[in-house]
Amino acid sequence: MLIVRPPSLLTRALSRMTWDFYGDHQDVYLTFDDGPTPGVTPWVLDRLDEAGAKATFFCLGRNVDKYPELLKQILDAGHSIGNHSYSHLKGFRTSVRRYMDDIELASNLIDSKLFRPPYGRILPGQVKAVLEQYDLIMWDVLSIDYNTSLDGDRVLKNVIRNVRPGSIIVFHDSDKASENLYYALPRTLEFLSEQGFNPKSIPSKGLPSSKATIN
Repeated sequence: MLIVRPPSLLTRALSRMTWDFYGDHQDVYLTFDDGPTPGVTPWVLDRLDEAGAKATFFCLGRNVDKYPELLKQILDAGHSIGNHSYSHLKGFRTSVRRYMDDIELASNLIDSKLFRPPYGRILPGQVKAVLEQYDLIMWDVLSIDYNTSLDGDRVLKNVIRNVRPGSIIVFHDSDKASENLYYALPRTLEFLSEQGFNPKSIPSKGLPSSKATIN
């Protein structure tokens, strides 16, 4: 089963993680996981620039290691970055020590207090350890662009049918997701503009004490 919106029971139970920034505003928060990727990330940056939109890129350390110039492009364009681990480990299969070591390896390359767990899978002990150093950023709208059994129109509908003020939306600037991303992202940006939404980035330095909105 493909879950676009996390169940409210889950988000309430894991309230120390940030799932959204709901409030009395029209801000939304586009995020991109698994990059930076040659070809794909620069294309995303161009689309965001055309739309006057800001976003947050949750980068893999191993990709930043290979393509440091792409990380610089993200930052130079005024977007924020987050840590998505170095190796994209599955939390359910990894000890706390190994999990944190992998995050710290990425932190040598990614200067951010934001962390998003690969696959969204993270165990309670890992949550506790991560929260000692980072803000744990999840989402309330998953585009599922990485699923090659879906087409771009379905990915687009996953977003536009579920977005609301304060939503954190997940896309992927990866080769695997690129075909769906190329279709869905420009149309998502157009939809957000038509509906009066303001795509913003999440500050890399960390969240303010109140998470209702980010100025």
